[in-house]
Amino acid sequence: MHPSKPNIALLIDADNAPAHEIESILTEITKHGVANIRKAYGNWTKPALKPWEDCLHEYAILPVQQFDYTKGKNATDAALIIDAMDLLYTHKLDAFAIVSSDCDFTPLVMRILANGLKAYGFGGRKTPLPFVHACSTFLYLEDSKKSKKTTSTATSKAGKTAEKTAQKKTGKELKQDTVLMNSLRKAVAETQNGQKWSGLSQVGSYLRQKSSFAPQSYGYARFISLFEATGSFEICRKPSGVYIRCKK
Repeated sequence: MHPSKPNIALLIDADNAPAHEIESILTEITKHGVANIRKAYGNWTKPALKPWEDCLHEYAILPVQQFDYTKGKNATDAALIIDAMDLLYTHKLDAFAIVSSDCDFTPLVMRILANGLKAYGFGGRKTPLPFVHACSTFLYLEDSKKSKKTTSTATSKAGKTAEKTAQKKTGKELKQDTVLMNSLRKAVAETQNGQKWSGLSQVGSYLRQKSSFAPQSYGYARFISLFEATGSFEICRKPSGVYIRCKK
């Protein structure tokens, strides 16, 4: 019997976090455990949060609506903190991952640590040091960008071979790629639940963690597009996220 991975609750202050960094955040979290609880807080009526709306389903993140009750006051922080305290005492968790550049979450992190759990922080360089230092570990999202840029530069120096590889392959070509299909099926099998369904975000994290897999290598911008193109998987879209299973 394999030991279970640490259970992490991912709580995102969408008002103070960039949506385009979610993949880097989830990749980092997989180094510490599994984020089975994923919530993003904000006033979703605001146009500024539109980038987050576009990736909520793909990464199985539950949006939590919080209206601004008073002009100039952010109620999102309070909603996130209340939820965090509820989770702290009602769920068996090993850690929290808090995505924000707001210092208001420092007392929350200190309470989490006092209860014997770890707290992983994610935010920009503008994040006040009290919040940074309070976390068990803190990842500056700008550093994540630099890492991506370095990888991209190294790839481009290898020549134009990567560009040719990135040309979109047809469904027939994908099916004929035995290594690819075996990798996709194994990822689904390793992350499935009792009904044989696997969350798309968990499948993606598994593939990236095991083999640095990228759908762009086959000409597809996202994992969901790659899975759909093969025609070998059932796709189920729910409010809680996108789920996949092998066709019978």
